[in-house]
Amino acid sequence: MPKKVPRIRFKKYTNEWEENLLSEFLEVSKEKNFLEEYDKNDVLSVSGECGIVNQIEHKGRSFAGASVANYGVVNTGDVVYTKSPLLNTPYGIIKTNKGKSGIVSTLYAVYKPKENVDPNFIECYFEQNARINNYLKPLVNKGAKNDMKVTDENALNAAVTFPNKNEQKHISEFLMNLDDLIIQNQKILEKYLSIKKSLIQKVLPTKDNKQRLKLKEQCPVLNKKVAKEIFCEISEKNYINLPVLSATQDLGMIFKEPNSVTPNLNNKNYKHVSPKNFVIHLRSFQGGFAHSEYEGITSPAYTVLKFIDEDSHDDYYWKYVFMSENFIKRLESVTYGIRDGRSIDYNDFLKMQFSYPDYSIQVKIGNMFKQIDRIVNLYRNKIDKLTKIKNAFLEQMFA
Repeated sequence: MPKKVPRIRFKKYTNEWEENLLSEFLEVSKEKNFLEEYDKNDVLSVSGECGIVNQIEHKGRSFAGASVANYGVVNTGDVVYTKSPLLNTPYGIIKTNKGKSGIVSTLYAVYKPKENVDPNFIECYFEQNARINNYLKPLVNKGAKNDMKVTDENALNAAVTFPNKNEQKHISEFLMNLDDLIIQNQKILEKYLSIKKSLIQKVLPTKDNKQRLKLKEQCPVLNKKVAKEIFCEISEKNYINLPVLSATQDLGMIFKEPNSVTPNLNNKNYKHVSPKNFVIHLRSFQGGFAHSEYEGITSPAYTVLKFIDEDSHDDYYWKYVFMSENFIKRLESVTYGIRDGRSIDYNDFLKMQFSYPDYSIQVKIGNMFKQIDRIVNLYRNKIDKLTKIKNAFLEQMFA
């Protein structure tokens, strides 16, 4: 019989992992808020992404009832099982409180860790959706309202395979350090996204046809033209050895199937897209236009636009015009339909007036946003790589 050991392990550990009921490591907490030492400001929520967090800080308000006297007390290091289904974890999730003490509603089960377990290891162990689902599925019966029919005690009555406490701590500290690195990069990313959003609002023309932020050289007199004088529609069909592209508001045109080329005759009505083109789905508008940096083909449901005079307009400048909140709000005046989402009246769009600076200023603004985008993409890629590394360790560091 093969030993119960993980595929990846710190070298100094050689003992076999042991299988036990989770009740060997956790016990049900009976501590309640009867003396009301905690109030609604101390109510905690359990999030799949953020773990155990203060409800007001996480959701902006408290959802507690009139009294919180019967709420369970959660101390730092306690483990909480939330009996609420999530999309990828239909039997609930298990998290460890790494922050301040607080209280949770009676819908949660609260556990005290025993001496033989590192509480942070518990969260690491159950972080993968497959592992938590496989553990809870045999224990939980779902009610008619999709609620969890399982007692706090019975939720501990399935087997887990753990190493000794020293190895548990080594694993949890390693994974938590990865988490900290991901969070640090996310904060930097959010900072640059905030800068980008602020600059979009300050640099681009607003409805009063003025630029709020003066550039170093000059604040140019803005031209004002209707869309039909700036853009023309592309109806060219070209489906030979070109990738299929899909429109997204945040990422622009992306490959529908990465690294694939589709010379399929079923795509013969697809539209040709070139770099600097703009694409919008008129029948299910979600806000803004997608900007393409690639050549490819896209669904005939999309409308593809290009500049009438490409030498007078910087595509990157116009990309951010179309991403701005001001532009998206203006588009609401030429959208219609409620039941199946909103659509755009293309002829009304062509009548929309746009104010914009001279080409040289457009280029400077576009280049500024390019630099910010490079930094944003750098941190997005870094976060994506770190997340993949962590997921690989979660897959292979547990027996």
